[in-house]
Amino acid sequence: MANRIVTFGEVLLRLSPRDYLRFSQANEFIATYGGSEANVAVSLASFGLESDFVTRLPQNDIAEACVKELRSHNVGTNKIVYGGERLGIYFLENGAVARQSKVVYDRADSSFATLQPGMIDWKEVLKDAKWFHWSGVAAAVSQGAADACLEGIKVADSMGLTISCDLNYRKNLWKYGKTPEEVMLPMVQYSDVIFGSEPEYEKVLDITPVGFKAVTANEEMNLEGFKSVGEKVMERVPRCKKMFLELRNSINANHNTIAGIAYSNNSLKYSRIYDITHNVDRVGVGDAFCGGMIYGLIAYPEDDQKALDFAIAASCLKNTISGDFNLITVSEVENLMKGDGSGRVSR
Repeated sequence: MANRIVTFGEVLLRLSPRDYLRFSQANEFIATYGGSEANVAVSLASFGLESDFVTRLPQNDIAEACVKELRSHNVGTNKIVYGGERLGIYFLENGAVARQSKVVYDRADSSFATLQPGMIDWKEVLKDAKWFHWSGVAAAVSQGAADACLEGIKVADSMGLTISCDLNYRKNLWKYGKTPEEVMLPMVQYSDVIFGSEPEYEKVLDITPVGFKAVTANEEMNLEGFKSVGEKVMERVPRCKKMFLELRNSINANHNTIAGIAYSNNSLKYSRIYDITHNVDRVGVGDAFCGGMIYGLIAYPEDDQKALDFAIAASCLKNTISGDFNLITVSEVENLMKGDGSGRVSR
């Protein structure tokens, strides 16, 4: 079976004021594209894997520009379906120091939000694939999108694919009358691999957070507490073979510490703590972790520690890159894993 990975979700037009301007100051916006599952697909393609992104787009020039952008990063787009009236948009105001970043969504009635079961030929989409990845964003947008996602999950399961889920809770998206636990818990039961932050595991699986308050890279983590979280995930999702937890402490908008936890086979793995003192863009950092982790599990199938170290290093590097996409290479991640965080000019 080929190592082709299929990711499914909504891609959005991202509009951001330049530098650190507020929305009220902006008279122009930088236009890029992004979205959790598209971000994962770009990461995987950047690491040299075959990745296809599946979504529903309108047939217009903006959607065409979006597809061209994805193709420019070697992401497969031939399985995208077309219909509906508009591409979803999100506006991002970048925070600075004590001022938080802000997101305003404009995605109601988008082509993806109006997706319904039966619109995607999942057997054709997943033919010859090894892995299917989805996230809680796809389930949050609308009942139709959630149902179409579950349809894809069930077909992937019947075809023997590895299924991964990023819990990806976005409180501002859940507006169609159901809770994340109500919708996602049955979907998550098909997962072989689960990603998420502590608040996301709490929201979807009702697991109380341990807490991560590291201020520097030299602090200790509550490993027994995190092992307990891993055990509870396995209890609530018996199919899950591996669970991953990305930890972040936001000291301020530009200074974060991050680390990662992995649990499988009654064994806990943990990464080093990265101290990120000058954050360029933190959007997509969790997606970079997922993309790095999927790559790591495929590239190092017998070494969960190395896979975790790769994922958190990839996530760390995303903090230095503007836009949603983590445009880095395997060698750049491996250099950071080896301790080269100097940022020296490569000549």
